[in-house]
Amino acid sequence: MNSMAPTKDLLADWQPRHAQLFGHHTIKLQHRLAETGLFTREALGRLIERCPRDHYGILSMGLDKTRSEKIHGEIGDCSGLEVIEAIEKGRMWLNIRRVMDFDPEYRTLLDRVFAEFEARVPGLKTSKRNIGVLVSSPNAQVYYHADIQGQSLWQISGAKRVFLYPATDVFIPPSSIEKILLRETDEDVLYKPWFDEYASVIDLTPGEMLTWPLYAPHRVENHDCLNISVTMEHWTKEIWNAYAVHYGNGVMRRTLKVGNPSTRTTGLGVYPKAASAFAWKKLGRETQGEVVKTRGFRVDPTSPHGVEFYR
Repeated sequence: MNSMAPTKDLLADWQPRHAQLFGHHTIKLQHRLAETGLFTREALGRLIERCPRDHYGILSMGLDKTRSEKIHGEIGDCSGLEVIEAIEKGRMWLNIRRVMDFDPEYRTLLDRVFAEFEARVPGLKTSKRNIGVLVSSPNAQVYYHADIQGQSLWQISGAKRVFLYPATDVFIPPSSIEKILLRETDEDVLYKPWFDEYASVIDLTPGEMLTWPLYAPHRVENHDCLNISVTMEHWTKEIWNAYAVHYGNGVMRRTLKVGNPSTRTTGLGVYPKAASAFAWKKLGRETQGEVVKTRGFRVDPTSPHGVEFYR
């Protein structure tokens, strides 16, 4: 770990009640990730330069929050600091995925965070942990979507507004979860402006983190400043059961034409659905996700908006 690593806990203001809320309710906490020295502009510049091509995605985002407008781009020959400079004056999101796969310091950090969670939440056992880094432009947005694993968002610098919606059939129908799990679509879900009337709206500032219930839809709007954030993901037995049930239901809809299968994540019904999910994967029926065939721009720090769009 970096020599600047804090000796205190990374979770700064954990309370006993959070053990009951974790995974079931939205929790906002203070953290000390910035004290590790792993998220300064210089450190992230070096991280970008080390990042393998298949571990990052950079997107140009549209202004309309009701429909997803994404253009995939590439970094090209820019240095890491030049990439950050370009993002700061553009309208982009850089997502450095699975950082722990190519940098051991971030893996150590990831393990330390979940060791703290597991020490505080009785019975919590996590697996398939993941850490990613987000560098995003002033006023950029993330469209309405849902994640398939336990998720947390850690703010390092800048500020953003997070809109969190109830994880109910109104805001994310089971059929939408199934399409995400079967990779028939990405994480985006149908959004209607009136959903905002039922959202929890939370401003996230440096040193704050947020975690929320599984499958809860959310979207994000950056404030007028460069944002550096960290995402962490994890799986548990309960999350795996939910995955197996929804995945199995999706297979049943597509093979047996079952109209409204149960979404219960406990009991004996979980096992045949898990088996059908495994069989579907083994047969290669799952649509492969995150295949980007066309890139529409290149990062250009000399451009007024940080990008050069291809013709």
